Amino acid sequence: MLRISENKRTFEKDGKPFFYLADTCWSAFTNISDEEWTYYLKRRKQQGFNTIQINILPQWDASETPYHYYPLPTEDKKTFAFTTWNQAYFTRARAMCEQAKQQGFELALVVLWCNYIPDTWANRMNDANTMPYDFIDSYIDIVHDTFSDLHPMYIISGDSDFPSEQCISYYHKAFTLLKEKAKDCLFSMHIKGRFSKIPACFIDLMDFYMYQSGHNALPENKGMPYQLAQIFYHEYPIKPIFNSEPCYEQMGSSGGLYGRWSQYDVRKAAWQSILSGACAGITYGAAGIYSWHKTGAKFGTGTGEGFATPKPWNEAIQFPGAWDYGFISHILHSLKINELIPCELLTKQNEEIRCAKTTDEACFLIYLPSNIALRINLDLQDKEVYILDMKHKNITIPEVCIEKGQSVIEMHPFDEDALIIIQG
Repeated sequence: MLRISENKRTFEKDGKPFFYLADTCWSAFTNISDEEWTYYLKRRKQQGFNTIQINILPQWDASETPYHYYPLPTEDKKTFAFTTWNQAYFTRARAMCEQAKQQGFELALVVLWCNYIPDTWANRMNDANTMPYDFIDSYIDIVHDTFSDLHPMYIISGDSDFPSEQCISYYHKAFTLLKEKAKDCLFSMHIKGRFSKIPACFIDLMDFYMYQSGHNALPENKGMPYQLAQIFYHEYPIKPIFNSEPCYEQMGSSGGLYGRWSQYDVRKAAWQSILSGACAGITYGAAGIYSWHKTGAKFGTGTGEGFATPKPWNEAIQFPGAWDYGFISHILHSLKINELIPCELLTKQNEEIRCAKTTDEACFLIYLPSNIALRINLDLQDKEVYILDMKHKNITIPEVCIEKGQSVIEMHPFDEDALIIIQG
């Protein structure tokens, strides 16, 4: 069973360190066939993932689906009648979760995406599916009865801001009701992109923090992976932290901006997050997977943040960035790293270059997005230094010059980003 480690910064499972490595499959319960689900789980397990993030209710920006898997009555597959719950939907969702658990995955289940809650940014765009306040009780009952004995992590909110007391009251009711029932489960909230304000009434209820650096490519937002990590690390009570929604691979930039996020972009977001305080884990996302897009299906490019049409899921499942994320977990495991403490090693500060150390200072990690020589405030005379090429997974042993207690690590020979590992 998953628990918070004694250090309060990371997770453990069955008494062993657990690095939360999740894939985002928000639309699993509505858009995926049984055969596709089996293939998807096998591939993500091969790549090293150990957690799947799923929205319990239909994802508001999911791709068009040929199936009719819905939890409530609907005539148009978009607008729901909050009258009676469709038990068959939850029975199938339960079976999918059981299959994932049998393959060794943990479950991170979002309870109420923000479009279902009044006053949120998404609900203001489309309030057709606002859940009646009194309906929360029966919803929490069916969620608990369906999933809680599988010990999921319950993510009470999805992509949420908290602009009003009414909105907060909805989430608080759902949170307290479910937490009282599912006493053995861990809880958190998935908040909107580039956001860090969580109402005080939720802090003690949360077991860990999930932030979202998001998909906006404006220059002022490029530092979100590490800036948000620093906020949660330094300004909130100590709990595990991870980036639950960095930029998704091949996702179009939000707001209709031209361009898509590359393999390099998503890899950089991951390492910058982990070395800046969010060391409990990381979440990967692929455009075409979270919405489970099929060839020829409609996709709401005007919905939400206005993302470009994704590639179909069978192409998106092949995106190479997923392997990079599995490699992150492999590196940390092979180095026997559990907790990482952000630190400043550079003699000349550069915010995009992120540094962290283990609690015993036996290992230092430096993520270098671009290729330059590096001067650091650390004497490497008796240290082992090597550099990992993040693109091709090659290794080099650099020349190191020691000067008055400082060290200069030569420019590495690789094309893109690299991880400098210092041990001893």
